[in-house]
Amino acid sequence: MKKFNLVFLALLSIILVVSGCSTKEEAKPKKEDKKVVVSDKPFKIGAIPDQSMADITRSMDDVAKYLSEETGLKVEFVPSVDYAALVTSFQRGETQLAWFGGLTGVQARNLVPEAEAIAQRPRDAEFKSVFITSVNSGINKLEDLKGNSFTFGSESSTSGHLMPRYFITEAGIDPLKDFDGKPNFSGSHDTTYKLVEAGTFKAGALNIAVWEKAIAEKKVDTNKVKVFYTTPDYYDYNWTINNVDEVYGEGTKEKITKALLNMDSDQKAILDLFATDKFVETKNENYTAIEEVAKSLNIIK
Repeated sequence: MKKFNLVFLALLSIILVVSGCSTKEEAKPKKEDKKVVVSDKPFKIGAIPDQSMADITRSMDDVAKYLSEETGLKVEFVPSVDYAALVTSFQRGETQLAWFGGLTGVQARNLVPEAEAIAQRPRDAEFKSVFITSVNSGINKLEDLKGNSFTFGSESSTSGHLMPRYFITEAGIDPLKDFDGKPNFSGSHDTTYKLVEAGTFKAGALNIAVWEKAIAEKKVDTNKVKVFYTTPDYYDYNWTINNVDEVYGEGTKEKITKALLNMDSDQKAILDLFATDKFVETKNENYTAIEEVAKSLNIIK
């Protein structure tokens, strides 16, 4: 009996050891996937300088403050000297979120394939450009532009160059041959209407939102300048976000998107500066037509 007890105890010890090893093996945590690197560096936002820098800075500083409060990120607005500079900054990862026009958004996303257009104003799904001229110019339709001086906005502007150029071309006018001299590029929409109002150029094109705002704020004299053509609809401005989750933590893109889409009357001051009452969802595919037009005009390849 004593011998049996010794054998039993020996077997029991072996079972306990084996069981213990098995338990430890099961309790051992699984090898984790590669961790996402989270950075505490500033989350930088930008905007194309399509109108006065004072207005842009005021609105974007307010956006930065709002996003900081909503996401916990240290959001900062960094001004850009021109459209191309913002696209380059986005490509280099120096700008994480940008307010682009349709064309610059396409350019940026072509350079950063992971980037996504995430939000836009409702009006950006049916945006328009206006063609303006002095009231006594005799210009009443696109075909009348032939032989007259003309100014676009920025070369990289969708509403101030790309789409106006497309509709001018559709009207049978070659901007490089049929104007009085080569077309001018004013650099911004507000400069465009000021140049036409001053008589520096007979006509010009700019985005409808800036024009309507200028009229509402009495910044342009409609006794001197008139709209003679308004384009059909096209997609334009949008918020595009860079590949941010790997640097700022998983879910960052989702938090930024949610914050933009959740803007309401509490952010009325910000929304007013963007001439809207809210932002809505968008996606990269909405700007395919913009890309095709840009390629047809050899503005992008």
